[in-house]
Amino acid sequence: MADSTYIDTSTPHPARMYDWFLGGKDNYPVDEEMGRRLVAMDGRVLTTARANRAFLQRATRWLASQGVRQFLDIGTGIPTEPNLHQIAQRIAPESRVVYCDNDPIVLAHAEALLRSSPRGATAYIQADFREPEKIVEEAAQVLDLERPVALCLVALLHFIADEDGAYELVDRLMAALPSGSHLLLSHGTADFSPRTAQQAAELYAARGMTLALRSHAEVERFFARYELVMPGVAVLDRWKPELGEWTPQSDEGPTPGYGAVARKL
Repeated sequence: MADSTYIDTSTPHPARMYDWFLGGKDNYPVDEEMGRRLVAMDGRVLTTARANRAFLQRATRWLASQGVRQFLDIGTGIPTEPNLHQIAQRIAPESRVVYCDNDPIVLAHAEALLRSSPRGATAYIQADFREPEKIVEEAAQVLDLERPVALCLVALLHFIADEDGAYELVDRLMAALPSGSHLLLSHGTADFSPRTAQQAAELYAARGMTLALRSHAEVERFFARYELVMPGVAVLDRWKPELGEWTPQSDEGPTPGYGAVARKL
């Protein structure tokens, strides 16, 4: 059986690349090299990473303000303050958060994800998004799955191809959650620069990774069974900007990513 703590530094990993985009130090030369190539293709890569982080903060605060007290964050990535539990627990200290990622380097930093407020709780699962039943089973040790949960899939699904069951996996996870739960999702898009996006997808493929950038309509499809919160599927920095969190702007066009939150009826 493979050592679950083994960190492969020979190939880039999205979690470590995202850390590099955000100016973090928990990445390796192979991640930086890939990151620099992507930035050379499209300078909006760095601003998009920051816009994505700002969207997560706004959306989490909005959910907490609506009474959501449980969060399941899959594709957590390397801890970056404020982490999701810190955002939620500032509004509701009793909030309970379960993080999940498949990169051992995230496990190595999981202690930072476990510093809950005394009234709340946090936990970490090392598992792959393609294992929804395992994730739900382990999350149920911390979360009450008879009460609403916010399923958070932030900058994750564009690494899952249609043929790998991206839509079905989301629905399987949501099916395990009760009415009143929410789906929080952000996703990269090729809508504003299809040629550059194709080049990026080819670069990912050459390194054994998937990049499935989806159109606005394709991102909306993830929410087909749920009730979208206004303003619906929006460009990241245009989703409820009144909630704060400054988002850096780019002179190269719209931020190539969408974000949305929906409620399960």
